[in-house]
Amino acid sequence: MNRQILSMHLLAPALATLFAAVFTADIAVAQRTDAAVPTWQAAANHDAAADQTAGEPRGFNVHDLVALERVADPQLAPEGDTVVYTLRQTDLQADRGVTGLWALDLGTERATPRRLSAEGEGWSSPRFDEEGRLYATSARGGSNQVWRLNLAGGEPEQVSDFPLPVASYGISRDGSRLAVAFDVFLDCDSLACTVERLEQRNQDQASGHIYESLFVRHWDSWKDGRRMQLFVASIGEDGKASGEPVRVSQGLNGDVPTRPFGGDGDFAFSAGGQNIYFVLRDADAAIEPASTNLDIWQAPVDGSAPPLNLTAANEGSDFAPVVSPDGWTLAYLSMARPGFEADRHRIMLRDLASGEVRELAADWDRSANTLAFAADGKTLYVTANERGQNPLFAIDIESGQVKRLTGPGHVAGVTVGEAGIVHGLHDLSAPTDLYLLAGDGDAPRRLTRHNRERLADVRFGPAEQFHFPGWNDETVHAYVVKPWNFEEGQRYPVAFIIHGGPQGSMGNGWHYRWNPQTYAGAGFAVVFVDFHGSTGYGQAFTDSISGDWGGKPLEDLQKGWAAALERYDWLDGERACALGASYGGYMVNWIAGVWNEPWKCLVNHNGVFDNRAMYFSTEELWFVEWEHGGEYWNSAEQHEKHNPVNHVGDWQVPMLVVQGEKDFRIPVTQGLSTFTALQRQGIPSQLLYFPDENHWVLKPANLVMWHDTVNGWLQRWTQAQ
Repeated sequence: MNRQILSMHLLAPALATLFAAVFTADIAVAQRTDAAVPTWQAAANHDAAADQTAGEPRGFNVHDLVALERVADPQLAPEGDTVVYTLRQTDLQADRGVTGLWALDLGTERATPRRLSAEGEGWSSPRFDEEGRLYATSARGGSNQVWRLNLAGGEPEQVSDFPLPVASYGISRDGSRLAVAFDVFLDCDSLACTVERLEQRNQDQASGHIYESLFVRHWDSWKDGRRMQLFVASIGEDGKASGEPVRVSQGLNGDVPTRPFGGDGDFAFSAGGQNIYFVLRDADAAIEPASTNLDIWQAPVDGSAPPLNLTAANEGSDFAPVVSPDGWTLAYLSMARPGFEADRHRIMLRDLASGEVRELAADWDRSANTLAFAADGKTLYVTANERGQNPLFAIDIESGQVKRLTGPGHVAGVTVGEAGIVHGLHDLSAPTDLYLLAGDGDAPRRLTRHNRERLADVRFGPAEQFHFPGWNDETVHAYVVKPWNFEEGQRYPVAFIIHGGPQGSMGNGWHYRWNPQTYAGAGFAVVFVDFHGSTGYGQAFTDSISGDWGGKPLEDLQKGWAAALERYDWLDGERACALGASYGGYMVNWIAGVWNEPWKCLVNHNGVFDNRAMYFSTEELWFVEWEHGGEYWNSAEQHEKHNPVNHVGDWQVPMLVVQGEKDFRIPVTQGLSTFTALQRQGIPSQLLYFPDENHWVLKPANLVMWHDTVNGWLQRWTQAQ
């Protein structure tokens, strides 16, 4: 649960609307606007040439999935003629991914991407200063440190050599200062002190640890007394950061970047580099696991004054600070309601001279995910979920007018420079590649084709969006995906996927864990519904799930299933399995007791079994307290209202249970309890247990095993060929 939105911070003249014909031809999964006239279209994000299969056509499978090259984190050089990005490649023998740096010359038509980092070396977070100097982090020397690279080639130069590994970093615009985050003990006055204390701890024979407050563990790690703190170091004329860096978060009991998913989007230098803005939740001011009160703080880089809380007036979450090109405005995202992690992300603008704050585009009922200023500071480029898509929008700073710039698909990263806007794009039939929006009204130009040869003989299942009247006859959107080998007149078994969050969306995007094409490639049709509670349909729609986990969403799933069967006669409703993870796993447990008739089998990955036990063992208490009306002892009736454990006597459908030992969000006992309930009732069941995985399955070999097991379970009970 918790869709990372508390630590999800990424990220030129304004661009006008791009031609709709371009999106239809180059990007989109077709959307069905007339239920009587299907408009099927395979996504064309991957090249048309790739559709001309190099060999015998085949479906997509997990071995393809783990081998794909993953494009991410594009960064435009200030002069705009080069984009640098990360590319993750899988080392199957070592069972890990290795991320390197690649560059592409935008001034050369059909330029070929070139590798900047040495093959096999791990590199991340490429960043430019305003002089065009390129920085990145690597552990090539044994400890993760900051390096400077030359776009023309040659050996990287090491910028930092601190006694602790750099967790995250940032560069001031002029390149004179380096912001670095380290895991340190708060009472240490030097980095060496933390190193010495860790060495002493490693020598101790006793392994116990005493805790005096909650958040003893978070996501997949036990707390050990350290905090992630932010420091600033000066970079000398020799290009090196030397001396003891200044702790700018001094005196604050919190983590910056935020845990567990924070990064350099949690802090930003002022234009002149004299101040730094950062995101932190002060644990001394609130019960940390019950508070979403992230604040944005300002501190001088020399440590001459204590940090100042700029957003103390808002008790909700404030995050993702971005400074305008002229340095006068701080833009950030803000949630108004304390304790609610899925509140609407308002776009706030703070005048750094006067302190005046105003909301931009206050009437726009969408929740912004990322922010990036245009070069002239007059426009903010924003991504946000929008009815199963995640487009890029341009918002005029003066008027608040919102203009959509991209068509169907999921924009995955945005960087702005003189060349225009470079962004990643993926959809249901293609992993991320980079595109350039070069000017007002121009067509998007595709920049990379990293998996073209690897997918040359793959035929993806065409996808289509449809809608139906759901709970209270309100419009609900969903997708169907045909099996890769679809033939008219045939009927196909169905994988009915239920997304997690629950305040999330499963739409027109590529996924490396729950990818509909892996089921389509195995001969299944796929159906998934953006039920009440999903994002991208207005905040009221998102809010509607809180306190009603088993109500409106269940009705939407039931009506969506019925609508799909009515409209698509090739769906075999007698051979269907429901599957989901996190909240989706909770819903699998819920429907096992209250809606088990349609299903031949079920798959529950890290799903809630017992709301009561979940409350007392999960780590982020704000989530369950908001969703179920408060602490268990004060709102037991609400926690029990839709509790799957209360209906286990009605379970009868075969279920595969998947559980990771290191999942502290939905602890391992939830999965074990589910398996116990199944086995003691004699219901056919399996438990797939990963001792080394968290809420997700990340290691390539484990991911292959996961897919093989899940698809095998579906095949077994649907007898699909």
